[in-house]
Formats: sequence, structure tokens, C-alpha cells
Amino acid sequence: MTTRTCFVTLAVAAITATTAVAEGELNLYSSRHYDTDERLYSDFTDATGITINRIEGNADELIERMRAEGANSPADILLTVDTSRLERAKEAGVLQSIDSDVLEARIPTALQDEDNQWFGFSQRARIIFYDKTDVTNPPTTYVDLADPAYEGMVCHRSSSNVYSQTLLSAVIQNHGEGAATEWAQGLVNNFARAPQGGDTDQLRGLVSGECDISISNTYYFARAIRKDVDGLPAEARDNIGWIFPAQNAEGAHMNLSGGGVAANAPNKDNAVLFLEYLASDQAQEYFSAGNDEYPAVPGVGLSPSVAALGLFRPDAVDLTEVAKNVPAAQKIFNEVGWE
Repeated sequence: MTTRTCFVTLAVAAITATTAVAEGELNLYSSRHYDTDERLYSDFTDATGITINRIEGNADELIERMRAEGANSPADILLTVDTSRLERAKEAGVLQSIDSDVLEARIPTALQDEDNQWFGFSQRARIIFYDKTDVTNPPTTYVDLADPAYEGMVCHRSSSNVYSQTLLSAVIQNHGEGAATEWAQGLVNNFARAPQGGDTDQLRGLVSGECDISISNTYYFARAIRKDVDGLPAEARDNIGWIFPAQNAEGAHMNLSGGGVAANAPNKDNAVLFLEYLASDQAQEYFSAGNDEYPAVPGVGLSPSVAALGLFRPDAVDLTEVAKNVPAAQKIFNEVGWE
């Protein structure tokens, strides 16, 4: 049995061996900033003998660094968050297409690039949260967020944030550019405050009373279920309700965390092994247990904090197509004055 065949077998069966089946190193450029990812890296090294060298930073800065380094780039892998950034890396020419039967079999088609330059490994649903005391008739779809009935009630992130960009891009994909423009204008009209802060700040706005409705990725709230989060005490969190939007329409919008092999990867074989490991049951379960995300691979179990949010139907739209709408989304942001 070859080294590659041995590892592929382990990856699909959720790596259990601790003896080295490969050797060498892997140079990882990552904009994922989660301490819990350390377990992913150490388990991969334990299983393969491959040493991981990491450079961490802002996604756009890492993409530009890889572009500037060109053929001399030491990068083997780019890991980042959100489809728009993965597509940005592809357009910058810093990724390459790869062939992997493991990834093709394990990662759903809608969660991978059409040219196999990037693959999604974990997901977060972007959903509606609300103050159960003040909101008795919460919006049940993304379109509802623009209803004048919610004027002055909604908190959201800025238009420069990739989560905002990808959500509007999905609205464009599902409803058309004209309807998306009307939706964005209606949402701006309903803002309780100027767009600001991160996703946890949108949830804190519900606790402070600045907002009655907010939009956030699920893993921020699931994290608060699992452990203490500053500004989200248990007694206040219990007053926060949530809605998985559009369950009778397109389904809940999903954000993606994923990666691809660098265009000039000096350790390409090790890079492919690493991506295959991220698709293993072991790694997929840890995305949920360690960072409260949804696995990309169907059938992998959820951590209790994630499972507590309940069942829902995700939007099955092709995320490659959604990413192509980002320029149109930015134009709409500018037109409607979404800061």
C-alpha cells in the first residue's frame, strides 16, 4: 500500500492511527483565528508526521502576499473564511486545481469550486435573532427584514464586511438584482443604529436594548451556549430567540470556511493530504465541537451547542455563483447608503 493510499483510507475512516504515514512539511497561510484549530493541526501531524508551519493574518493581506511572492511563494495551503474570499483568491491566481477522489466524494458539489480550486470544510448559518420580550412577530425570511413594521429595530454589520456582502449576493442570486436593491434599501431604513461591530456585537445589541432584531452567524450564539461570552450572560441570552429564515423558500443562508492548494505549492502532495484530512469524520466533528460550526460533510454529528439550535433547511444555492455577485452587491450597498 502506498503512502497516499494509506492516508486516504485513514482520512475517510476518521484518522485513528498515530504512526507517521508521510513525512516532510506543510506551509499553511491561514486567516482562521480560532485557538481550537490547534487540535486540527496537531492531529494531522500526529497521523502523518508532516510538520505544519503557519503564517496567520488578514485574508486579503495573505492573498496579496501570495500574489506578490509569485513562483517563489512558500505557501502550500490557503485557509480562509467566506466564499467571497475563496473566490477572490482564485481570481488572484494564487490557487490551483487539484484532483482528489476523497474531496469529490465527501464535499457536496455546492460547497466546492467548479474548477476544484477551493473546497468548503465547515459552515455557519446566517440567521435572525430577536428580543423575545419586545418582538412578538419576528421576521421569518430575509425579505421580511425590510418590512417597515421593523423600522428602527434592526442591527447589522457594515457593508465592508464579507458576511454582509455574501448575504446580499445570495439575495441577488435568489431574488434578482432589482428585488435585492429594494431589500437593501428597506433594511437600511430599518436600522436601529449605524452598522458597526462584529457578529457578537449584534447579539450584544439585543442585550443592551439598542436593537430588537439582529443578524449573526450561528456559531457566535452557539459558543455562548457552550461557554461564557462577555456581554452575553446566561440570563440575558435566555431572552434571545432565533429564526432560521426562509424555511418555506430558499432556506437559511450559509457562510463557508474553506481552503485550497496554493498555485506554487512546494509541497503539493502534503497539501492535498491536509485538505483530505479536513474532510475526514474526525476533523469534521472537531469543527463542530471545537468551534461550534456545521460540518460540510453530510451525516457528521453535531456538538450539543450546535444541535441545541435545532434542525433547519439550508439554502442549497451554488456558492460559486453567489461569490460572483459580490461586485453587484457592493454597487447596491453604495446606491442605498449602507455604510
